[in-house]
Amino acid sequence: MKEVEVAIIGAGSAGLYCMSQVKRFTDNFVLIDGGELGTTCARVGCMPSKVLIQIAEDFHRRTIFDREGIEGKEYLSINEEDAMEHVQDLRDTFVDMTLSNSTDLLPEDKLIESHVNFIDANTLETSDGEKIRARKIIIATGSRPVVPAAWNDFSDNILSSDEIFELETLPKSIAIIGLGVIGLEIGQSLNRLGVNVTGIDQQNIISGLDDAEVNKTAIDVIGKELPLWLGNAAKVVQLENGNLQVSAGDKSVEVEKIFASMGRRPNIDKLNLESTGLELLDNGVPVFNPQTMQLGTSSIYIAGDCNAEKPVLHEAGFEGRVAGYNIMQNKPIAFKTKTPLAITFCEPNIVTVGAKLSELNESDIAIGEVKMAPVGRALIMGKNRGLIRLYADKKTGKLLGASMACVKGENLGHLICWCIEMDMTVQQILRMPFYHPVIEEALQAALYNLKSKLEIEETHWPLEIQPVTS
Repeated sequence: MKEVEVAIIGAGSAGLYCMSQVKRFTDNFVLIDGGELGTTCARVGCMPSKVLIQIAEDFHRRTIFDREGIEGKEYLSINEEDAMEHVQDLRDTFVDMTLSNSTDLLPEDKLIESHVNFIDANTLETSDGEKIRARKIIIATGSRPVVPAAWNDFSDNILSSDEIFELETLPKSIAIIGLGVIGLEIGQSLNRLGVNVTGIDQQNIISGLDDAEVNKTAIDVIGKELPLWLGNAAKVVQLENGNLQVSAGDKSVEVEKIFASMGRRPNIDKLNLESTGLELLDNGVPVFNPQTMQLGTSSIYIAGDCNAEKPVLHEAGFEGRVAGYNIMQNKPIAFKTKTPLAITFCEPNIVTVGAKLSELNESDIAIGEVKMAPVGRALIMGKNRGLIRLYADKKTGKLLGASMACVKGENLGHLICWCIEMDMTVQQILRMPFYHPVIEEALQAALYNLKSKLEIEETHWPLEIQPVTS
């Protein structure tokens, strides 16, 4: 039996961040992973998807060439094999960069390439029967795409984020089932590359938007590019020609492939967590403290997608650092969680920051907004479609949250997130300089609109400018 102080299960982003902290205190640890190394983000997530999005966005730009006086768009075409090879080449680069800075640097005895399961709260068993006794254990096993078991009969027609980036050529037609972050990003990109795409979701919202006005705007804009069937669950039947008939409500389409984007499942179902004596939720995820990442009062911690809380990389990094640090302390420390930030890299970007509208008491807040149509910089870019909505405490002016569908939302979202993290008020933010002409002027306009709705008495000078005090 191998004995160590710390065993980290999972060499994805969260596990690597855990390891970076554990190594500060001990070299008596092992990192265990039975899947492909290189992190979900680099292999099948954040990075290859952005390459595909960039190719699609560049090609789609030709649709406004006429208005800019640029001729020859009819001569542009996509070489699918070269495009997908570019996706794969950059994907491999990102994976190699990750490996070269992490697992490639580990001594052979520190990395165990095997799946494991718990025998008890301090003992693990590998696939080939080796036992590992660890005083402390971190679970960072990540997640995998959800694909309904009912689709197994035509699995060759089903793609998920695990397979889409391995394609050498693109299907002629595809149904995107699930219009969350991944579904919208991949669906819009494939549509712009010439695939006949139909987007389907049983909800009436896309990308998890709970601000009805922003949701309506996003649907209106994206719906002009590809059909969005909302409000009905998809039903799938395989046809004699090998294609799939996909129906939702009274609509139906025949497609070559389905892209399954119905969420991700935590990779905890094969760990035999029942043997640990830990309290488990109905979905099998152990109960944990989100500020310490500890499971109950045990010597087991958890981090990343496997806890089914916040499946995004920067949160996995935060949780990994907290779990890796705390597991080496006599008593875990509660750390402040980060201001929520979610970005969908479709066009327009869909972004939510801080508190969602559904989490706020609308009688206590003011809502400011700006439509992107007249924003000068957006108009010049040919991307002046969208809406920004900001939420603030109407008595104090403290910024609480935001929802938007707009160009450069990925950048505006960060600025807003940082302001919320620093407990800034609308007036304080407006004291910051805004250059002209930039997309940030749209944020400035939304802030002025929000300021006009606050229940705060103005001084004899505008609150967004400050006098010099001696």
